[in-house]
Amino acid sequence: MVTIRVARIFDGERLHRDGGVVTTAGGRITEVRLGEHPDTADLIEGTLLPGLIDCHVHLCADAGPAALDRMAQATRDEVTATIETSLRAHLQAGVTTVRDLGDPHSAVLTSRARTPNVIASGTPLTTPGGHCWFLGGEVRGPDAVRRAVRDRAAEGAQVVKIMASGGVFTPGTDTAGTQFTDEELAAAVDEAHAHGLPVTAHAHAHAAVWQSLHAGVDGIEHCTSVTRSGAHVDDELATALAAAGVAICPTLGSDPAVVVPPEVLAMAERAGLTEAGLQDGVARLVNAGARIIAGSDAGIGPAKPHGVLPRTIEEYVASGMDPASALAAATVHAAAACGVPQRKGRIRPGFDADLLIVDGDPTADITALRRPVNVYLGGEPITIAARS
Repeated sequence: MVTIRVARIFDGERLHRDGGVVTTAGGRITEVRLGEHPDTADLIEGTLLPGLIDCHVHLCADAGPAALDRMAQATRDEVTATIETSLRAHLQAGVTTVRDLGDPHSAVLTSRARTPNVIASGTPLTTPGGHCWFLGGEVRGPDAVRRAVRDRAAEGAQVVKIMASGGVFTPGTDTAGTQFTDEELAAAVDEAHAHGLPVTAHAHAHAAVWQSLHAGVDGIEHCTSVTRSGAHVDDELATALAAAGVAICPTLGSDPAVVVPPEVLAMAERAGLTEAGLQDGVARLVNAGARIIAGSDAGIGPAKPHGVLPRTIEEYVASGMDPASALAAATVHAAAACGVPQRKGRIRPGFDADLLIVDGDPTADITALRRPVNVYLGGEPITIAARS
């Protein structure tokens, strides 16, 4: 049994400024007593939160240059080592659950590495020569799409990922255009739902976001709304997304210490993707009442290291989200999107004892998330490496 006395508690939705006592046993939270923290030596002067959830990572990618290309060529042992290293980095940042959305040949699904908790899609579905085709998920035609979804279900996928548009890091693909036909995308959603699986769509293109919405997907990754003239989330789209209740993962956030190569910046700008434009898109989605979840796209390059999720949440705040809503995007709302709303994302009796304590009050200063004091996974304390 572990008993934690802490000065403040963010329960997944709101901050309790008088703190309290949380008790865990058998990997679960057994008791929460708000406002009770006797003046004892073991009172922690920080804020207790549910362990953070990163809804968009690539565990097989090592966050080095051309990481996506190299992970497709890595050996099984190399991939396994990268997965384990990636997971440790997330845990050190207070991320206790990750949703992996793209690996080569379902490597994450077959990996035994499950610390922290992993929810995985396996290899994403894409068109021949489409975004991330080199991971092994090329399909064409509604029947082939359905077979691919059945294969993912048989492999143990907990979500289906489909590349509805091209992507910045796959030369020759179109970030402003759709990849699948309406019939193919509808087949993916229908088959996935028949197997009890949600579908999330990689969609940069404005047309691909609308197509995904009409097909009935459960989530949209990036949602940048790229057109031939640039990226812009208009009010009509934002309102439609909010009304549909689709989980949107804008994948903002990067390590500001990393100098992004000019050619990478130029490639993103050609696709209409700039930091200001991306933040404006999130602001419009927030103002429309859209359902935003937190995901970093960790692993795809040096500016996106594993464990970067606190920067994602900071950028959500910079885009206009209030801090409590940004924290909820990485806890209670992320848990719902990952299919574990009754186990994770809240500090409540019966929920998993995946917990994070940070130095300070993140509702007043969101950068407090960069200062983890304690991390617990299933109630077990994790040693936090010293930060320079």
